[in-house]
Amino acid sequence: MKKWALIATCLIFCIIILLVFAGLWNLGPLIKKAVNTYGPGITGTQVHVESVRTSLFTGEARLTNFTLGNPAGFKSPHALKVASLYCALNEESLAGNTIVINKIELIHPEINYEKVNRTDNFKQLLKNIKGSAGNQASSSDQEVKAEGSRRLIIKNVIIRDAELTIAISSLVSQSLSARLGDIHLKDIGEKEGGLPPSEAFNIILSALYGGITSSALTNILSNELKATGTTLEELGRSSTRDLKDASNSLKKLLGK
Repeated sequence: MKKWALIATCLIFCIIILLVFAGLWNLGPLIKKAVNTYGPGITGTQVHVESVRTSLFTGEARLTNFTLGNPAGFKSPHALKVASLYCALNEESLAGNTIVINKIELIHPEINYEKVNRTDNFKQLLKNIKGSAGNQASSSDQEVKAEGSRRLIIKNVIIRDAELTIAISSLVSQSLSARLGDIHLKDIGEKEGGLPPSEAFNIILSALYGGITSSALTNILSNELKATGTTLEELGRSSTRDLKDASNSLKKLLGK
């Protein structure tokens, strides 16, 4: 009797192990589908990842060529693009409603900040994300509802060595480039016991937007303008009609 009980226990254990490995084996395609299918619904723009490579034993994922597109009306090829995005998942949380991500790391992302009239591409992205939660809740699509019920806790988000290109096409004939300061966010959704993906992404993008429009970066860009022989005063005089009320300070032009 004990022998059969031991055999049954071993069989159950082997089945559980097989199911876990099967789930982790399919983790890459699941992440790719989630990004490419549900990402555009959150941002209102193209969101695409080319491929996802995962590790069965560590829960680590490497997303290749992740792109966050621009909202309608902006001419830059994308808002953000990174050749490789690292993600470390808590495997035990994948079966529940709250997924725990230990780390998301973006190294050397290419960021395009584009100013059009009185708004910019990142400000519009944030508006889209805030509006996506209500649209998702009212959707009759059961798959979208199920995905929207999942919540996220993100322990660490690291963005470093970001290359920023700023275009104010109606004011200057060339774009400006600068290196964005490193960003490290911790414990997103921890206090709330998890956040909907749209709210978690809103926190990350808001922090990125704050870095883009920071006074330290504004000073760097001001110096770069002077190096081209253009002063802030001349920049203000060259404003088009739709920006005639903007301040001559580059902080104002960048949305501060």
